[in-house]
Amino acid sequence: MSPEELAAFYERPPEALAADPAWERAHEALLGHLEAGRVRAAERRDDGTWAAVPWVKQAILTGFRRGALVEYPTGGATGPALDKSSYPPRRLSLHDGVRLVPGGSAVRRGAHLARGVVILPPAYVNVGAWVGEGTMIDSHALVGSCAQLGARVHLSAGAQIGGVLEPAGAVPVVVEDEAFVGALAGVFEGVCVRARAVLAAGVVLTSGTTLFDLVRERTWRGEVPAGAVVVPGGRPAGSAWGRAQGLTLAAPVIVKYRDARTDAATALEEALR
Repeated sequence: MSPEELAAFYERPPEALAADPAWERAHEALLGHLEAGRVRAAERRDDGTWAAVPWVKQAILTGFRRGALVEYPTGGATGPALDKSSYPPRRLSLHDGVRLVPGGSAVRRGAHLARGVVILPPAYVNVGAWVGEGTMIDSHALVGSCAQLGARVHLSAGAQIGGVLEPAGAVPVVVEDEAFVGALAGVFEGVCVRARAVLAAGVVLTSGTTLFDLVRERTWRGEVPAGAVVVPGGRPAGSAWGRAQGLTLAAPVIVKYRDARTDAATALEEALR
């Protein structure tokens, strides 16, 4: 089935999909198109904003509803994995041009990995995710369901890129080209990290997080501007009692915009790739 045929198939009410005998063929076509990058869960509009592709997310959700629980051999001491039959682990080959280092990483079917992607163990890439050319996913990093990573992104060890699968119209997390996400940083709830932005270790961003820009003297929510360098920060609690207790609230701060010195600090040795 072509992407256009799949869109027409899945743009029907969920009850129409619940027992359609053509679902298995449509689902297999969906996984193939997702992995090849011909369809994706979110797209960048001409004005630079990102929008979900609801029929794709609806299709992924239908797969969870219709799949059965089955065993997948892992060879580990805890026995087989138990997961939905509709989303088995993806098996990569040399033809894919992806470097998957041994040690326990997993990529689910329906995830797109462009050529030159490097995955260090253990890491996980969920269904519907898009990972652009030359991106590095370091140890213990997560790329959640439908997350969109651009080209030459660096996810440091322990970085968490949250999944946004429901509702179907919700925009997933986006990390644009050449952004750097530091160790143990987290990006959740549809936040967009623009191109070449840098998140220092430990920065956590959600849709409700207020980001303070010391350079432009303004605030941001739901978006990190292009080239911004963000570090963890804090501000006093709002109530008198909180201030009396010495409490502070997390307040990530843009301390500068990317320059040659930042590029040197975040550069990766080509040998790692």
